[in-house]
Amino acid sequence: MEVKAKEIEIEQASVVLKLLGDKTRLSMMKLLEKNECCVCEFVEIFNITQPAISQHLRKLRDVGLVKENRKGQWIFYSLNGDSAMYQMVLHILEFIPSQDERIKELEKQGLRISCK
Repeated sequence: MEVKAKEIEIEQASVVLKLLGDKTRLSMMKLLEKNECCVCEFVEIFNITQPAISQHLRKLRDVGLVKENRKGQWIFYSLNGDSAMYQMVLHILEFIPSQDERIKELEKQGLRISCK
């Protein structure tokens, strides 16, 4: 039995595709596919400022693609499996190369979850 993909509004799809058209945000989403990450880790991975990373995450959170999980004073981000656009995003991410090496490099440098 074939499972039909849930249709989403064209307007929603357009917004998501626009957001994922940014290389940094697309890479972030691929990282979040398998990992929970905090802002400080993204700062290290992408070598851009904390305000720039926070802005990218805010845009993704505002449309419901990512969710926040507060642990003490730190906020960790992950994909939002409850989003109406979750399945569409997963299908897009299937075509994106793995970003696992970026996480491994952080771990090697001792910077994984460096904000603890």
